[in-house]
Amino acid sequence: MKYDDALARFEPVLGIETHIELGTVSKMFCGCKTGFGAEPNTQVCPVCLGLPGTLPVTNRAAIEGIIKIGLALNCDIVEWCRFARKNYFYPDMPKNYQISQYDEPLCVDGHLDVEVDGETYRIEIERVHMEEDTGKSLHVGGETGRIHGADYSLVDYNRAGIPLVEIVTKPITATGERAPLVARAYAGELRDLVRSLGVSDVKMEQGSMRCDVNVSLMPRGADEWGTRTETKNVNSLRSVERSVRSEIERQAGVLAAGGRITQETRHFQEATGTTTSGRSKEEAQDYRYFPEPDLIPMAPAREWVEELRATLPELPAARRRRVQGEWGLTDLELRDVVNAGALDLIEDTITAGADAGSARKWWMNELSRRATEQSVELADLPITPAQVARVQQMVDAKELNDKLARKVFEGVLAGEGGPDEVVAARGLKVVSDTGALEAIIDQVIADNADAADKVRSGKVAAVGALVGAVMKASRGQADAAGARELLLKKLDQA
Repeated sequence: MKYDDALARFEPVLGIETHIELGTVSKMFCGCKTGFGAEPNTQVCPVCLGLPGTLPVTNRAAIEGIIKIGLALNCDIVEWCRFARKNYFYPDMPKNYQISQYDEPLCVDGHLDVEVDGETYRIEIERVHMEEDTGKSLHVGGETGRIHGADYSLVDYNRAGIPLVEIVTKPITATGERAPLVARAYAGELRDLVRSLGVSDVKMEQGSMRCDVNVSLMPRGADEWGTRTETKNVNSLRSVERSVRSEIERQAGVLAAGGRITQETRHFQEATGTTTSGRSKEEAQDYRYFPEPDLIPMAPAREWVEELRATLPELPAARRRRVQGEWGLTDLELRDVVNAGALDLIEDTITAGADAGSARKWWMNELSRRATEQSVELADLPITPAQVARVQQMVDAKELNDKLARKVFEGVLAGEGGPDEVVAARGLKVVSDTGALEAIIDQVIADNADAADKVRSGKVAAVGALVGAVMKASRGQADAAGARELLLKKLDQA
């Protein structure tokens, strides 16, 4: 069913479960390394492989990380909790159970506010709990990269046992046609918040942040929610938005035709923007949860929790409000800066000595253009905020003009060195020798007699053509304002 038609008949109800790998040096219950991209099965030991006779030991840094996340999400940190065994069999889970938390999570009852189209939505957080990640299956052959149609499968256990935080929302209602945008905004705000805490790199493309998106529909005017589906492991903000929209359209079509929605997991297909069926969704009792016998309960001391609260940095929403006021940005300008991923870059450039307007100008115009041309993120350009600030310092000192500054950026991005090295190697400084500039101006006046006569007769606007000729003759290295002033003086108009 078309999206607008679906929203006319049904009200969407969302729920988002987000898994975030913490950036600890070692795994949750053993001392194995956690670095991304290592050769398969080289970061494993008897504990994370689940060999008989091994015992887990809780990673204190991971518990600190989840408490910080809980505090930043306005959660209550419980005074007592414990781990549980979640039993199910997958080839990529070596113990055949996952150490997780069930009915006694560490963090409960929080919220995160997000803004969409000028309206604020409060996303209620039901729980934030700690568990361990599974390994990773690689299905070889076939067209989809999934097990169906594959020739064979391989398993890499490097990821098994990495600390994994799960953040579960309460049902998200009253979003109407903005449901996909609200889901995307929540995932984006959560990513920025966790990144600001320094506990995870939250790189969705590497799997350190993954979203399971639940969608159900209820007819307009009804008071009972529909059957939900869960789209698993959605790994980009755009895909979160698209998966919600796709499920709303799909479920509405099924219900309108008299069908029933099956409670199941689904997979989002990037190529088509649609979801496909996975497996029937288990209920909690199917996992046969029971308290983990090899780990004692946790009772975080209130003093420790408050010490961690005191270490929290300025959170993204507060930071955006601050910089908007300090930099004098409109709501639209702030949105563009945030969407471009330029907030940190601009602030670091200001810290390095540039003014806010210049820092924003370079990152949002010249450097954003180059990032787009190279199909890379702005932050991945091979230039630092300190280098951008140095270029602006030379502009402020009238050693460069904007045209020359762009050439300096070109050289830095090409790997020719820092700004000073590029200026020296390319000979890019503004012509400051008055004698040399006068010689260029005299030649320009001689070569453009008609324009010069117009200026002498009082048509001062005609000096623009002469300034352009000076800039061309100097290969852009003359100071345009100084050249204009000198031209008018020589033509008796100063």
